[in-house]
Amino acid sequence: MNDLELDVRPLLLNGGDPFGAIMGAVSQLEKGQGLKLFVTFRPEPLFSVMAGKGFTNQATPLDNGDWIVVFTPGDGGSDAVTSNPEAAETWPDPAQYLDCSELDPPEPMVQILAAVESMAEGDVLFALLGREPIFLFPELQARGHAWVGEFDETGDAYRLMIRVGVPK
Repeated sequence: MNDLELDVRPLLLNGGDPFGAIMGAVSQLEKGQGLKLFVTFRPEPLFSVMAGKGFTNQATPLDNGDWIVVFTPGDGGSDAVTSNPEAAETWPDPAQYLDCSELDPPEPMVQILAAVESMAEGDVLFALLGREPIFLFPELQARGHAWVGEFDETGDAYRLMIRVGVPK
């Protein structure tokens, strides 16, 4: 099986954010398939995101200063980022909904944290975001909340459910 190739250099050169396109490509990967990514820089922050999804990486500089990064699926990881995957199926319906898809960071994290702090233990918040909130996850964990999240089928929206817990 060949790796899926994605060239985000034109998007980067036009000032765009390639994260949604990259996560969209990841969501289209077949089991065992890797991603070959062409970028204008070494994408260090992406390495930890992809490692959380079960991928290893090999980054190679190209002669023109660009980079090619091959993400290879390993064992472990999944499409959904979660703090407790088996429990999400038993959660109640969301008590609150937030649409943060048009907000720039850090506003989605600020709004989500404020919302969950006002909710009762066991309540569920559903949030729609424009990108994966990788900096929110450690904050949720530190506050004792559980979560599950993934990109929608288009790769343009990130869906996040948070179950309010007790601070540790």
